[in-house]
Amino acid sequence: MKREYDFSKAVRGKFFRKGAELRLPIYLDAAMHRRLERIARRKGKAVGEVVTQLLEKDVELLETLS
Repeated sequence: MKREYDFSKAVRGKFFRKGAELRLPIYLDAAMHRRLERIARRKGKAVGEVVTQLLEKDVELLETLS
């Protein structure tokens, strides 16, 4: 990394896109990924759909407890 950078020609917000959807990657350990793949296969769904359903239920539970 350089000691100093020249930002004199920089443009603020050059890559900002209002309303852009941010997708967070979720990293699972290998064993959990295999378990979720098996569940998803049995349900005929993608792993991402199964994870979303699980998270939605967990968040609902957390919201009712607080």
